[in-house]
Amino acid sequence: MSAKKILIIEDQAPMRRNLALLLEMEGFDVVTAPDGVAGVETARRELPDLILCDVMMPEMDGYGVVQSLRADRQFASTPFIFLTARGDKSDIRIGMNFGADDYLTKPVIREDLLAAVQARLARAEAVEERLTEALGQAGQGFNPDFSSAAPLQRELALTPRESEVLLWVTQGKSNLDVATILGMSDKTVKQHLGSIFQKLGVEGRNAASLRALEILSQPQITQRKHG
Repeated sequence: MSAKKILIIEDQAPMRRNLALLLEMEGFDVVTAPDGVAGVETARRELPDLILCDVMMPEMDGYGVVQSLRADRQFASTPFIFLTARGDKSDIRIGMNFGADDYLTKPVIREDLLAAVQARLARAEAVEERLTEALGQAGQGFNPDFSSAAPLQRELALTPRESEVLLWVTQGKSNLDVATILGMSDKTVKQHLGSIFQKLGVEGRNAASLRALEILSQPQITQRKHG
């Protein structure tokens, strides 16, 4: 199995070198970029398995980077971790609403970095497995559109909030991630999920996610049927 490729986007050269060395010593294939604009270009050229990105950078900050890449379908589920000197909850919520998966505060502790990278890569693989399973069930092209929760609300008779929760869960977010993104407690997320499972007649998040993936892929599947 080839090494996972990680892109580091960081404008401070010492930090960039230190992160690269640390990850290379753990067996990762590392590529780097010195700013946001170069980072987006490098991501599109190298197609990394995970992206580590500083937030505060000149010209294009980390929020601009994640927005630009998330607008491209090939980066819809690429794990994205912000690196920042700021760590209050409002910043975390902003970053995750833009599409970040995790948030590490500088100076980054080695154990925290490795744990975050490994966890997000594992979660991305789990999401990919769900997509592959759904592809097999559909028997045709499968290309979910995660830009809106409206189809889930419409097709599955969910409340607006339940639809948002399911949209993020389907993208591999944990309950804590969803709570941070939507500004609610972990307990409330669990309550919404319980209601979702009951309405869909399923037993867990994997089955609910597969149902959501089918709904979110309907426009693409319909187009192929008529193409």
